[in-house]
Amino acid sequence: MDHLTLSEAEWRKKLSAEQYHVLREAGTERAFSGRYNNNKADGIYPCGGCALPLFDSADKYDSGSGWPSFTQPIAADHVIEHSDTSHGMRRTEARCARCDGHLGHVFPDGPPPTGLRYCMNSLSLDFRPRSDGE
Repeated sequence: MDHLTLSEAEWRKKLSAEQYHVLREAGTERAFSGRYNNNKADGIYPCGGCALPLFDSADKYDSGSGWPSFTQPIAADHVIEHSDTSHGMRRTEARCARCDGHLGHVFPDGPPPTGLRYCMNSLSLDFRPRSDGE
């Protein structure tokens, strides 16, 4: 996969201040504040930084956590995972494989079939409704 590499100035120009904080500084939006937490529409969630398709609405569920949650990414190689020991916790961070943008975290408390909860920030995502041909 081709990687998207922009300077910090280019990222700041491309993203809103809130998106920059989440995607480039590994920030987190407040629980229940994100525009996609309650989105029930059928479609694809691409990266808010580079438009790489990351998640499908078919894999979205209401985890009650306050963030959009998915059981799996659209493709295993579209989301990369890293160990995150910040804030005195051991977690698995999810990042976009193309632009290295911070998406959220992965937890082992999700429903079948994967048992995983990809807990994502709405600010790290966009939404594209599914067209009839998709």
